[in-house]
Amino acid sequence: MPKTSRSKTSTQIARPVYLVDGARTPFLKAPGAPGLFSATQLALGATKPLMLRQPFEASDLDEVIYGCMMPSEDEANISRVIALRMGGGDKLTAFTVQRNCASGMQAIDNAVRNISHGYADMIMAGGVDAMSRAPLLLRQDMVHWLANWNKAKSAGAKIKALGKLKGRYFAPIIALLRGLTDPVVGLNMGQTAENLAYKFNISREQMDEYAVQSHLRLVAAMEAGSLEEIEAIYDDSGKMFDADDGVRPDSSVEKIAKLKPFFDKPYGKVTPANSSQITDGATSLIVASEDAVKKYKLSPIAQLSPAQWAGLDPAQMGLGPAHAIVETLKFHHLIMENIDYWEINEAFAAQVQACVLALNDTEYCKNELGLLKEAGKIPMDKLNVDGGAIALGHPVGSSGARIVLHLAHVLKRENAKKGIASLCIGGGQGGSMLVEAV
Repeated sequence: MPKTSRSKTSTQIARPVYLVDGARTPFLKAPGAPGLFSATQLALGATKPLMLRQPFEASDLDEVIYGCMMPSEDEANISRVIALRMGGGDKLTAFTVQRNCASGMQAIDNAVRNISHGYADMIMAGGVDAMSRAPLLLRQDMVHWLANWNKAKSAGAKIKALGKLKGRYFAPIIALLRGLTDPVVGLNMGQTAENLAYKFNISREQMDEYAVQSHLRLVAAMEAGSLEEIEAIYDDSGKMFDADDGVRPDSSVEKIAKLKPFFDKPYGKVTPANSSQITDGATSLIVASEDAVKKYKLSPIAQLSPAQWAGLDPAQMGLGPAHAIVETLKFHHLIMENIDYWEINEAFAAQVQACVLALNDTEYCKNELGLLKEAGKIPMDKLNVDGGAIALGHPVGSSGARIVLHLAHVLKRENAKKGIASLCIGGGQGGSMLVEAV
């Protein structure tokens, strides 16, 4: 039986919390080499234009909180670097959070909780990752050799140490691939998606069809001007990047069916085309109390509530959204029919499809989610309506913030009331947040 929920019913939040405004950079597909922008540059690319249109200064913020999984050696507490470089001044405090794929949502959650309980009035929260700049690491045997080399003082000792140097020591560890592998169950994220495809009998064709839909929905959103949260970013030569560049307008099931399985060769179903892309990007949100909204005469675009978090078997981590969504519905005394729009981060096509199936499966809901019956069905025409990470990418630290911000814009555009944003989280967790129209 599933563990008893720690938050079956909601408690009175001390103060309402509002999403005042937000922006993100275009999500730029990793070019096979370090990308043009560092994580800090990406974050400032979203933050500076966002601040320029506000009636207050960066120094009026109480805190800066960003999620980031892969800060560089120069960005240990990247939020503090962002706070200073955005002009917040020495007194503007900042801290960085990590919850794998939901790091950006975790940053927003921290902001919402701090504001709701009166510890702050206005916080810049968001997420960023320059995944293309993930480092190459030395193997442990190379590290030990270097330590012995450093200890060798005489010429003879140096020659002896050189004799122990092996060619295999030079093979680097790719931090990105290592980071996407769960150390507890020994599976990479793609293999966990294969587990879900098998568990729910999701075919390769169904996964490819979903992937194509993601691309075509993003193309339609671009053409309709529905991605108003994107701010252009410029490189050192002045070249402008103003759109997500991983989208494939000519995507078709016939084309991507030619790709071979990547994570379970040769018999698997998960390919690069039905998985999220390795991408660089940043998202920034201004979260505020009612007092701050009144003081600066702000016009919020949504009301935010604290996130709910759920844990599950790391080997099936992609089902995390199903678990977290149920917790969110319980917390707010809602049923699925009360939700107008949904954003579930597209780590993999199979992962999103499995969540939809699990929530509408009586046995899974009873045995794994502690419900008396199925939670219900998410209408596919209300889910990721403008495409998702398969088409635009998944900068791990940023995606949780992106889906919250975009969902708020979808609610406003569609004159809808409630939405839920959710992600699966490497290591076997799920996160979910209710977003409501103002």
